[in-house]
Parts: sequence; structure tokens; C-alpha cells
Amino acid sequence: MKFLALAVLLCMMNWENLLAFGRFGEQGKATGSDSARSEFEVDYDRIIFSAPFRNLQDKTQVFPLPEQAFVHTRLTHSLEVSSVGRSLGKAAGEILLEKYPKLASKGVTAAGIGSIVAAAALTHDIGNPPFGHAGEEAISDFFRLQPAGKVWMPHVRGDQWADLTNFEGNAQGFRMLVSKQYGLKLTYATLAAFTKYPRPSLIAQRDIARKSQKKYGFFINQLQDFEQMAQALGLEKVGADCWARHPLAFLVEAADDICYSIIDLEDGCTLGLISFEDTLDLLKPILGEQFDPEKLKNRTQTQNLGALRALTIGKLIRESVEAFATYEEGMRKGNFDKALTDMIPSAKALAEISQRSIRQIYRSQVVLEKEAIGFQVLDGLLTAFSQALYHHCYAPELSSGQEKSLLRLLPEDFPLKGFGTESNAYPLLRALVDFISGMTDKYALNLYRRVKGISLPGT
Repeated sequence: MKFLALAVLLCMMNWENLLAFGRFGEQGKATGSDSARSEFEVDYDRIIFSAPFRNLQDKTQVFPLPEQAFVHTRLTHSLEVSSVGRSLGKAAGEILLEKYPKLASKGVTAAGIGSIVAAAALTHDIGNPPFGHAGEEAISDFFRLQPAGKVWMPHVRGDQWADLTNFEGNAQGFRMLVSKQYGLKLTYATLAAFTKYPRPSLIAQRDIARKSQKKYGFFINQLQDFEQMAQALGLEKVGADCWARHPLAFLVEAADDICYSIIDLEDGCTLGLISFEDTLDLLKPILGEQFDPEKLKNRTQTQNLGALRALTIGKLIRESVEAFATYEEGMRKGNFDKALTDMIPSAKALAEISQRSIRQIYRSQVVLEKEAIGFQVLDGLLTAFSQALYHHCYAPELSSGQEKSLLRLLPEDFPLKGFGTESNAYPLLRALVDFISGMTDKYALNLYRRVKGISLPGT
């Protein structure tokens, strides 16, 4: 604990380093943009056109495999979080430029800071597997509980096993963003703003008072990538194996908190899981004097929900920006580590929305039933492919014709060779989890049906 206290005391990051133009995978090249787009706008555009981002259109937000077009997917949610993030970042940028005038001479603009937060927010769910948080639990449970998963434990190190038995979408997202496979080569600033949990999965001791240590943000085989980014930006350590957050990560988190709190409530109301009157009662404490019941007359419920949502999000953005200004120095010193939305005047109202949403939306029958499908599908796929891989590597004499056919369904670049009793199996399992977690909901369901013989291709 003495080391932790000393680390926090010595930690002091500066904005000139934190907003550096350096780009992952392009060491030694000139920084800054000579085109009409800033470096951070380039990040945004690369993400928009990437395959992992497009896949979010068929991944669960709250309601798995939604039949209603108006219900949010991970794609629409990410676009909305990015929009809110841009507003937060630009407003925060104006505060920073006024407080630290020298930043302007370094080419820093408020719009540029807005672009960092917008790009990072765009990717905040990019590592999520099919079926949302149920998918994360299904992958973790497979290695932690299922015989076909536990059989791999002797073939990996303890820190690698911690990754596998506690799958984390944030760490999977970081892996995808730095992967040569997708060639995104994002700026260090965008990557750091994306990383809400700057630590590996296995650490000596978690500080429960620090929000950034609640989960982990990168797999152990991405440790060098993270360290490279941290060194480039001057991110300070706050312990033996944990770092301080990049201050802009607090804005990305706030954008997500604002959107899922308000928009999930809107979806729940539209689906009839919570009444319009209850929804109104939950939003009134946030809106305060802005709430005018006269404006709700002679309009449809959908129109009213849209108007209330816009007003509420606008109010929460203003409050979050004020909180950022208040705690900005503490963020750079590494001694502020809480969610911004827990520090705003509307925090109590947001907590009530969260509690009501858990009871009436996230635990509704339609959500729980479809989450159950997700557990079955991912466990079935992992069992089938994992067993085929295990026999291929360690007991080829047990490989069946069906298993050999299954292996042909893996991506062409899947690392099938070089694994055996003397080698570490973590890269193989990491590639398997990449394959499964990268699926869309519908693709995972259809592949499961085919693997189990429930349906044929094209049916």
C-alpha cells in the first residue's frame, strides 16, 4: 500500500504529451496531419469503414436479435455514444485551451479533442461478443466450468488462464484496435481514451476505490502494446501493474453512461416494459425546470420520448463537462478515479433509472429468454471447435471426420500448426476466442444450427 500511495503522489500527466499526434504502428514517422483532416479525424474515418465496426449492426445492445427496427443494436448505440462523446470532448477542449493556452501553439484544438473522444467512443463496444454481456459470461464460463474448456489449463500460464476464464470485451476491443489484421493504426491518444481499464487481468491487488481497476483493459499478450502507448503519452503507473486512466477516457465512459441510461429506458418504454408515466417520472428530476408538460400535448408517445431524450441528454452533457472541469487536475495527478456521472447533480436520478432498468428491462422475460439462447449457442460452438482443436494438437488419433470438417470452417489464417505438448496453447486459444467473439448474433446462431445438424446451409 505504501508503494501505491507513493505512485499516486508522484503521478502527474501533462496535456501536451496526452494529446500527442503519435500513431500506433508508425513509429519514427512525422506527426501531425498535412491534409484537410486532423490525425484524430483520420482515426474516426478508419473505424467507420472497418469490418469490426460494421459487424456491430448485428450485435446485441439490450434486446438480443431484436425484431423491431427501432430497438438499438451495438452499431446504433455506438454511433449515439460517439455523438455525445464529441459534444463532451469539444466542450472539455474549450475549457482546456482556456486553462492551458500553450496547447494552441502545439496544434491542439477543441474540435480535435472532440474528435479523439468521438473516435474512442465509436469503438467502445467493438470487442463485445455476440449476445452482449451474456456472451462475455458464456465465454468465461466455458473455460472456467466446462470440461472441454478446463482441459486447456495445463497448457497455458496462470496470467493467460486469467484472461480466458474472465473474458472482457474491453480487452478484446483493445486487441482488435492494435491488431495488424485490421490495419487501423490509431493514434495513441484515441487508444488511450478508449482504454477505461488500464490494467491486465491478473494483478496482485485491486484497489476497489478506483473505477479504472473494476475490470481489465488488455490481454496479457497485448501488455507490450499497452506499455508502448503508455510511454508515448506519459501515462503514469498507480501501482505495480496498473496505470492511471487517460483523462479523456472519463469522457468516453460518461458518454456511454448517458446513452445507455437514457436510451435503454426509451427502448424499454417503446417495447412496453416500462410505462410512459414511469419513464416521465424518472426523467423529471434531471430536467428540472426544463420540463414543460404543455409541450407533451397533441403529440405521439414516440415524439414525446424523442423530445425528452434530447433534453435529458443535453442536460447530462452540460453537467458532465462541469464535472470534468472540476476534477481535471485530479485526473492528471491520478488521484481522481470515479465515473463522472457519479459526480454530477443528476447522479441520484441516474442511479434510480439504472435500478428501475435492471428490474423491468434488463431482467425482463424477453431479454432473459434470448440471453439463454446466447449461452447455449456460444457454449455449443466453443465446445465443438475446442474439442476439435485439442484432438488435433494433442491426440490426433482421436480426431473424427466431423472434427476435421469443423477445423476447415476456421478462418484461413487460423494458426493450426506448431502446437503440441511442448508449446504454449494460449495463441491458439486466443485465436479461437477471436473467431467466436467476432461473430454477429445471427451468424453465431446459424453456425450453431449447422454444427449441431439442426439446419443445412442456405436454410
